[in-house]
Amino acid sequence: MTLIGESAAPKVAAGDIIKDGSDASFMVDVIEASKTTPVIVDFWATWCGPCRQLTPALEKAVMALNGAVKLVKIDVDRNPAYAGQLQVKSIPSVYAFVDGQPVDGFMGAQPDSQIKAFVDRLVGPPPVSEVDEILAQARESLDLGDMGGAAQAFAAVLQMDRANIKAIGGLARCYIAGGDYERAKDIVGLAPADAKDPDLDAARAALILAEGAATETTAFEKALAADPADHQARFDLAGALAGQGQFEAAVDHLLTIIAADQDWNDQAARKQLLVVFEAAGQGSEVARQGRRRLSSILFS
Repeated sequence: MTLIGESAAPKVAAGDIIKDGSDASFMVDVIEASKTTPVIVDFWATWCGPCRQLTPALEKAVMALNGAVKLVKIDVDRNPAYAGQLQVKSIPSVYAFVDGQPVDGFMGAQPDSQIKAFVDRLVGPPPVSEVDEILAQARESLDLGDMGGAAQAFAAVLQMDRANIKAIGGLARCYIAGGDYERAKDIVGLAPADAKDPDLDAARAALILAEGAATETTAFEKALAADPADHQARFDLAGALAGQGQFEAAVDHLLTIIAADQDWNDQAARKQLLVVFEAAGQGSEVARQGRRRLSSILFS
């Protein structure tokens, strides 16, 4: 099976993308060339310290686009004519040409992030891949609670890219929501142990809770009815509820323990609460509200 992204376009030689220009070649290298491909002109000089910092960063950003943008470097001491016409007052000065006209520019050394943004603007946003489109559809379905639609979309991505971490985490969450922990565990196993992704982290946390949870809550509920201060019974009940996906109820019980005794059993309730937040999703309403309530308890 050919994965998306495997057949990349051939690399363009650096000499076809970056060249030293001159006043004599300016019309061909910049004006005419920019009618088919955006051209960046870097006005520099051998004695200019900031130029030595800027030029390598410009070259790196331009080469990353593999020919979608070209770079022409002009030493202003040897070639003053076009620098004068463009009113270059200080160096380094950078101009971007499109269709024979300057359309953007800046002066002085810039952070790599701003240089990259400057270069990227000349070619527009990158095309959205088929995988990205399907992942976006899957995420929308997941957020709407359409687990069937989300599962189909995540599975489609995995057919194209077996190692896609976002699809692995998303599909595992769908299985967990449906109570199929065994299949969720198998899916999570496709990801490397050190892989990180919010959905994958949530799935792993939910599986931990499910493995340690009792399926029957009646005994814990009876113990609490007899003694509301029985922290162990409340803790066990919270674990059982979390293992069943009842995260909000589990959070309520764990916060009750923390409010009564923050240090009970070596802060077991607080540690378990963090696992529940992870399982619910760090951006979920359960986690957001739970963190607010926890802060209120800890800092009141």
